[in-house]
Amino acid sequence: MKSQIDEAQHIMRIDSELNKIRDYDILLERVLLEARHMVNADAGSIYVKEGNVISIKFAHNDTKQKSLPPGEKQAYPHFSIPVDDKTISGYVAMTGELLNLANVYNLPAKLPFSYNTAYDAKVDYKTTSMLTVPLKTHNNIVLGVIQIINAMGPDGRIEPFTKQDEAIVTHFAANATVALQRAYMTRSMIMRMIRMAELRDPKETGPHVNRVAGYAVELYERWAYRHGLDNAAIEKNKDLLKLAAMLHDVGKVAISDVILKKPAKFTPEEFIIMQTHTCSGARLFDDPQSDFDTIAAEVALTHHENWDGTGYPGWIDPVSGIVLRKDADGNPVKRRGDEIPLWGRIVAIADVYDALMSRRVYKEAWDETAVLEEIRSLSGAKFDPELIEVFFEVLPRIREIRTRHPDHE
Repeated sequence: MKSQIDEAQHIMRIDSELNKIRDYDILLERVLLEARHMVNADAGSIYVKEGNVISIKFAHNDTKQKSLPPGEKQAYPHFSIPVDDKTISGYVAMTGELLNLANVYNLPAKLPFSYNTAYDAKVDYKTTSMLTVPLKTHNNIVLGVIQIINAMGPDGRIEPFTKQDEAIVTHFAANATVALQRAYMTRSMIMRMIRMAELRDPKETGPHVNRVAGYAVELYERWAYRHGLDNAAIEKNKDLLKLAAMLHDVGKVAISDVILKKPAKFTPEEFIIMQTHTCSGARLFDDPQSDFDTIAAEVALTHHENWDGTGYPGWIDPVSGIVLRKDADGNPVKRRGDEIPLWGRIVAIADVYDALMSRRVYKEAWDETAVLEEIRSLSGAKFDPELIEVFFEVLPRIREIRTRHPDHE
């Protein structure tokens, strides 16, 4: 009885934690992690329904993770599956019914679906037992699918998933879906803000901000690993940073279209006006009691500061406009080094990398080799040297994020 009570309390605690997560992608990965842990599954993936397909968002594999160097993460998967009865996950998305399969390599011939062994061959892994559960709303609309793989017994051997496992994951999926709906609403509101900014500045597209936010999270996570931060702090900060990074240039809504859409170099006067988007953005996040507002304001205000003190806007209060530190001429002293908040230093790298890699009305995309040479050359000048080391450590993940969020043609 005690173990059942403990298990119920654990599930309630997890449900509470899920409802505190704001970012949709961060929440999806956490849902997958917790679903696997609840039934001791070695691997798994989570899909989101997008029209007539389900797209994989995250995949975990404890066995494969153990073979990687400390701090390194598995590659992002990137594929979609039709919502039909030909595949296991597609069938669950189509019918909204759970599937518990003891051995995917030995399915009854009467079943309409089959298991595609190509993925196992690609990653050199053997899937045996599989529990696939729909993420359904209260009115039975399927939003996605959780697929957990290889239940591990006490002796380390693979076992079938039990009826109790089915009940646990089904209950958890129902609660997780509520949290996902809330996070999706938050994401939708932020994307509306991004679309407003895009109307003013064509560079501020959905793919661009999704990439910058994704890069920023990867940089932060590896930096945090280096510095020995505990997992709870890392997960909380990833969630806050992801959304804050998406809104790094939201202050551009306060800048004239004539300047934002100019297809040539700014005049000195125009550049001074353009610099005010940092303070305008920071003013939108003025709740001192909100951890999110604190990080979002720091990102908006400081992502154009430079490590060597040559950036902008410097030591200025974005709300009052009061200069906090003045030079001999009365101008704001520039922030330098660790005076620049970590979040601003991270987003600065993410934003510049993506801008150089992307085509704009005033330039073509740079070749990646040239981009990486430029990023490396700016270490210690524009960028935090340690974060540049981190950037190159996570470069494979950065490339995968870029693939996941291509520009609209």
